[in-house]
Amino acid sequence: MGIESLLVFLVVGAVAGWLAGLIVSGFGFGLIGNIVVGILGAFIAGFLFPAIGISLGSGILSAIIHSTIGAIILLVLIRIVKQA
Repeated sequence: MGIESLLVFLVVGAVAGWLAGLIVSGFGFGLIGNIVVGILGAFIAGFLFPAIGISLGSGILSAIIHSTIGAIILLVLIRIVKQA
């Protein structure tokens, strides 16, 4: 993995985590928190979407949307577990 790929990976994770934080909680989680939430969201969506037959296409915008949806799922699940 080249340095450019790593930077894109981190930027997509940060943007996706920030967007998911705004949608679910009303605020972000800081730079590192947003990156972690976004990357975990990308893994969740990467596993879940093909299993149910959803494809969002390719490119950075679709990667951000993909990761944001996965991060929203992650944050909602965390919220449900905390309330239980």
